[in-house]
Amino acid sequence: MHTLANERKNHMIKVDRFVFNPFQENTYLVSDETGECIIIDPGCFNDDEEKELDDFITGHKLKIVGHVLTHCHIDHILGMAHIFHTYGIRPVMHKESLETLHNAADHGKLFGIEMTEIIEPVTFLNEGDLIKFGHAQLEIKYTPGHVDGHICLISHQSGFIIAGDVLFQGSIGRTDLPTGNFKTLEASIKTKLYTLPDDYIVYPGHGPHTFIGSEKQSNPFVRG
Repeated sequence: MHTLANERKNHMIKVDRFVFNPFQENTYLVSDETGECIIIDPGCFNDDEEKELDDFITGHKLKIVGHVLTHCHIDHILGMAHIFHTYGIRPVMHKESLETLHNAADHGKLFGIEMTEIIEPVTFLNEGDLIKFGHAQLEIKYTPGHVDGHICLISHQSGFIIAGDVLFQGSIGRTDLPTGNFKTLEASIKTKLYTLPDDYIVYPGHGPHTFIGSEKQSNPFVRG
């Protein structure tokens, strides 16, 4: 687990990262000073990982008020049933993610992973929507290309992006899976992410964080 506190204009939002499952997926808890918190892409895979997450939530007296999926590839949703049954919160996602969600169990079998339960959403997110918790909010950007239905979440208060599998340090999301398309992904990055200030932190779905300015300058796949 890694903690990064983002402070801008005297407002504090805390981002805690957990690396879960065989895919080394980044699960994020994003909270503010009220203790209200959203979980993004819960990838906890087994009892030990579920306990690590729950112990952190309990130990820091966090209140889970939101459960958001950037997209529905198997590695990003393995903990969705645990979150629903433990905290009573269904996931929210973009409607175009439904097909990937419903195919997740079959996709998991290709990797020898058993997806025993899918939790259906009842509400959906769209471009420009705001996820609110405590005194904080995250703006939704629709960013397909890695997969249909992919979204990113942006904090303009604290200057960061939860980027899912769109943009990584020195890399981008793969486009060889169903509904992936390089040109679409390139457009998402250039029009939705590279238009943000250079000092915005990018928290990706795998690997370490980076900065918008760094990727615009040196990312070998999509330059700004």
